Amino acid sequence: MAQTLVLGAGMVGIGTALALQERGQEVVLIDRRGPGEETSYGNAGIIQTEAAEPVAMPRSLGALFAIATGRTNDVVWHLRALPEHLRPLASYFRNSAPARHRRIAQTYARLTRRATEDHAPLIEAAGAEALIRKEGFLVGFRSPHAFDRERRSAESIGRDYGVPFAALTGDELGRKQPGLRRAMAGAIHWTGPWTCRDPGGLVAAYATLFAARGGRILRGDAMTLAPRGAGWSCTTGEGPVEAANAVIALGPWSTALTKRFGYRVPLFRKRGYHRHFAPVSGPAISMLDAENGAFLAVMDKGIRVTTGAEITGFTAPPVPRQLERGLAGARELFDLGEPVEPAPWLGHRPCLPDMLPLVCPAPGRKGLWFNFGHGHQGFTLGPTTGVLLAELMTGDGGSEIAENLAYRWG
Repeated sequence: MAQTLVLGAGMVGIGTALALQERGQEVVLIDRRGPGEETSYGNAGIIQTEAAEPVAMPRSLGALFAIATGRTNDVVWHLRALPEHLRPLASYFRNSAPARHRRIAQTYARLTRRATEDHAPLIEAAGAEALIRKEGFLVGFRSPHAFDRERRSAESIGRDYGVPFAALTGDELGRKQPGLRRAMAGAIHWTGPWTCRDPGGLVAAYATLFAARGGRILRGDAMTLAPRGAGWSCTTGEGPVEAANAVIALGPWSTALTKRFGYRVPLFRKRGYHRHFAPVSGPAISMLDAENGAFLAVMDKGIRVTTGAEITGFTAPPVPRQLERGLAGARELFDLGEPVEPAPWLGHRPCLPDMLPLVCPAPGRKGLWFNFGHGHQGFTLGPTTGVLLAELMTGDGGSEIAENLAYRWG
């Protein structure tokens, strides 16, 4: 019998499996699809060491009015989806108050600042260096007012958390991005983050490393997880698999399983879209078109144009107008060419109202563990929270930071 079943083969699940394996555990990784084929595939591909503060809900009346009336492309919402989101969004709003947000950021920054350090040995061991670029990313601004506001914010983050950045003039940005079609007011160049040319490919490379070190990867239905004797059992294509421990690392699907065991985790999901384009003259460095709510990521498949957040039902049909608006603005900046895929991809970010993931034992159930709720940073933090959870599970003492990531709802 294995020591641990890890449910979910995204970046968080793979990071957890590798960290447990490093500590001598026999681990079985279970997912209904291949590693890195769900949420971990669809992100912007940034290991965001600059993300010292989690994404807060806007609290000014002007910002909320812009969202409510559809004047911004950062967030779109659907009236029919509000009932299921209302309570967690209200809690998210409260936790976004400046004093609470600062306290949360003290923990959050300690996670993100070590992200590249935790990824680095895995990238090397997996032979995945060719997927990584260590030049940071840009946040470009069309208006001087927006640029000045963001520059002041960057200065505050740099001062408070030691995050490196450079403020670029419009001319300096033009030299960084020679494919730009129009003049810009300026940009913030976050120099510390790493970008990935194929996020799903990096997860798959980590999974290959896990298998090479003796781990087992099985296709199976995580929703069949059930107590069995002193441990846990899950049905796979090779039949039932048992272990003393089970880790739920299913991203946006996690609460469908935790609810069966009586846990009421207020997870809500922000939908995002992307599509690749074969550029005629695209960005040389990945860049956020800040006032347009679209990120342009340099990928092996082309330029991946990604969106902000859509508040909608988990199974609601796609409404890609947010992507269409973002793309229209992005084409003002670069000649992006034709789409690579026949239709956009969509996925969901698993968010918790206090913006911190759950990395802890499940209260009252021996051998059941949680590692989910990473919001916008599952790709960044998968190896980091994997190490933190492995420390707790193997009795290595655990980190003091883990106290802030424990189960927080009754």
